Amino acid sequence: MIDDHSTIPVIGAAFDNINRAWTADPDIFIRETGKVISVGEGIARVEGLPNVVTDELVKFANGSLGLAYNLDPDEVGVILLGEENLIEAGDEVFRTERVLGVPVGDALLGRVVDALGRPLDEKGTLRAVSYYPVERPAPPIMNRVSVSVPLQTGIVTIDALLPIGRGQRELILGDRQTGKTAIAVDSIVNQKDTDVICIYCAIGKQRAEINRLVSDLQKQEAMEHTIVMSASSSIPVGLQYTAPYAATSMGEYFMEQGRDVLIIYDDLTWHARAYRELALLLRRPPGREAYPGDIFYIHARLLERCTRLREEYGGGSMTALPIIETQAQDMSAFIPTNLISITDGQIYLSPTLFRKDVLPAIDVGKSVSRVGGAAQLPAYRMVTDELRLDYAQFEELEAFSRFSSRLDEDTRRQIERGKRIREILKQDQFDTMPVIQQVALLVAVTQGVFDDMELPEVKKAARKIRMNIAARLDEVADKITRGEPLNSIDRRNMEESVKTLLEDLSQNSEQEEGV
Repeated sequence: MIDDHSTIPVIGAAFDNINRAWTADPDIFIRETGKVISVGEGIARVEGLPNVVTDELVKFANGSLGLAYNLDPDEVGVILLGEENLIEAGDEVFRTERVLGVPVGDALLGRVVDALGRPLDEKGTLRAVSYYPVERPAPPIMNRVSVSVPLQTGIVTIDALLPIGRGQRELILGDRQTGKTAIAVDSIVNQKDTDVICIYCAIGKQRAEINRLVSDLQKQEAMEHTIVMSASSSIPVGLQYTAPYAATSMGEYFMEQGRDVLIIYDDLTWHARAYRELALLLRRPPGREAYPGDIFYIHARLLERCTRLREEYGGGSMTALPIIETQAQDMSAFIPTNLISITDGQIYLSPTLFRKDVLPAIDVGKSVSRVGGAAQLPAYRMVTDELRLDYAQFEELEAFSRFSSRLDEDTRRQIERGKRIREILKQDQFDTMPVIQQVALLVAVTQGVFDDMELPEVKKAARKIRMNIAARLDEVADKITRGEPLNSIDRRNMEESVKTLLEDLSQNSEQEEGV
């Protein structure tokens, strides 16, 4: 593996001149060549190339590229990085003595690129700062520092109950159409006023879906700080396999410059399937569910590159939100359990909650953040313990109440409080909340401010509070932003401000009804 960025060639135009071992005569050069035996289904079998090494780029006669992957005694298995219909048996293929690299730098921000870093958005060519290898070793343990700086997603349930820190790897999983991508996109949108660079890597998705996502990011003014890597289902499977590694290399450039990066892998289920397809075609021994034996390793070496570095090594961070799809709510399947064991926690989206219109459909009981309060603003800590306890008790009591019509007054009160907590935790897509709004609503609901309010009115009242609370508590908002803990006086002021707002709103509503 080559880690010297200066040796990585420019993908594309410069390939006409690469790999020439010049002799004394400038008109003669030597190169090691082979011949294509067979080609199909995204791979090619090549004879010759006796000195080729694993993960080395090879070039075919028509200019297409491939990745040497299987090194058998009689042949080389090559993963194609271009269209296979342009390659035929008998075609010449030669070594490049290079590994696959991608362009990196600020020029990629706001662009849509493929797995080789080529632009797909018709905005002109890219002027890369440098080229990084797609495969790079993860930072050593001694170069890392513990995760302690929060990454705000703007989603109340996550920021309050499942906090994510810069440098953390938090898995998002759930069945089809439960809102996994929506959470990732909201997390990107919430970074538009921060210094966080976002990378969205789409693997195996339809082009129309990727175009729709890019359009949403543009409407939310979040594209300026985002790189979108498109590895749609219509491209060669080899590019789908290399896409997440290429996206990670792009993020590592910013991390080593001391900047913070958020990277989304959507989704690694398709990535695992792409690798299984390649492995079976290359005749690698299949294991459980026909996946090859190193299926755990391909994701472990990818996610281990996401971390937070010490100041002397750049001080940047890369936060990963890998997404995987479950089948029939089975979290114990092969790929989900692999990813759960690699990551620092998971956010599970329940189809049952989704059908009940509880959005985002996050099942708090099955979700966890193993970083926890270490990467959470201190302002949350005065409400999260009570909130988590009340909500957990509510979910148990709500399930129990279905079997009994006789409930004591305390149980009814807890259930009603839980319903209001769930109403506050509901959130529409692109409706991200600043921290002061989240904390104010959580303080209000845990202190029972909404208890005497009808359930349909809670959402309206919460909206009015969000619109007005920042102006009333500007000093507290600054204190929260600076990461200072809130004392009992701050909490009481916040609670009184919310009550005052609700009283004003109630009086205004009565006056409007009278008119």
